[in-house]
Amino acid sequence: MLRSPSRFVRNWLTAAAVGSLLVGCGSSSEESANDKARPAAKTEVTVEPIKASTELTDTNGVKVSLEKKPERIVCLFALCDDILTELGIVPTATNSAVLAHPDFLGEEKAKEVDIIPGGFIAPEVEAILSHKPDLVIGLGDTHGKLAPALKGATTFWAMQPETWQDSVGYLRDTAALTGRTAQGEKAERAFRVKLAEAEKTPSDRTALIIYGSDENFGVATPEGDVAASLFPEIADYPWKSRGVEGSYSLEEILAKDVDVLFVETLSFGDAEGKLSEKLAANPLWSKIPAVKNGDVHEVNSEVWAKGRGTRSLGIVLDEATAALR
Repeated sequence: MLRSPSRFVRNWLTAAAVGSLLVGCGSSSEESANDKARPAAKTEVTVEPIKASTELTDTNGVKVSLEKKPERIVCLFALCDDILTELGIVPTATNSAVLAHPDFLGEEKAKEVDIIPGGFIAPEVEAILSHKPDLVIGLGDTHGKLAPALKGATTFWAMQPETWQDSVGYLRDTAALTGRTAQGEKAERAFRVKLAEAEKTPSDRTALIIYGSDENFGVATPEGDVAASLFPEIADYPWKSRGVEGSYSLEEILAKDVDVLFVETLSFGDAEGKLSEKLAANPLWSKIPAVKNGDVHEVNSEVWAKGRGTRSLGIVLDEATAALR
């Protein structure tokens, strides 16, 4: 029996991955597997004005105070890169590979952005400070431990997104701090419109997102993965978080008659090959309807598993709705 790792294990797996993988976070959903025919709630497309400010309390209640509008920003996880790209800002340095995606900076321009050594778990403080940043943005439960070492030299902002609404909130907060209010409003509006359009014609097909590097795969749930949090609004997505120690077996997945599978392959060290190819060695895999019908989609984990901002989620929506038709 193949079982998925807990959320803690996914945190460890994604942190250890080549290319500085991120832990997926997401929103909860009250819909049950029996709500397949229930109309999805429509996302509000109206965007409130953003007011520029160098002091604010962010979407998660964290107070951020800067002496001036930040110009040199170091990103320690991909949501930061996503937000800055939406605002038309290139980070001074980054800990993510998402900028190389063609819908971000592209490979050539991304090479011009310095990479912070040390990996996702332990980015080097000296390297961060060598860029003389006005602001360093990291993931709270991973990079919060860096705060004491950065104190006095720069401002550290710990983000902790758990829903797509949180990601939008962080976009708005960053737009306010950088003075890119018009760009922030435009990006938020574009995402909301795209999500609302997808909600108008939800698919009745059963979807599933899995992640991993080998047979110890994980199931992305709306409570633990931002990309997955979009799915209850656009498809039948009967996967619920089982807590820190929760897991799904391949037998349980088979019983759900999954129509469309999205696969995030996480690469580790010298490990090669797609997760879907490795799972094919299990006889149960071939019995899943999505596998039998050729509806397994290997997706870009940089975007699906790590990006988590409005630009990444827009890509997820485009690819997901096309596959779910």
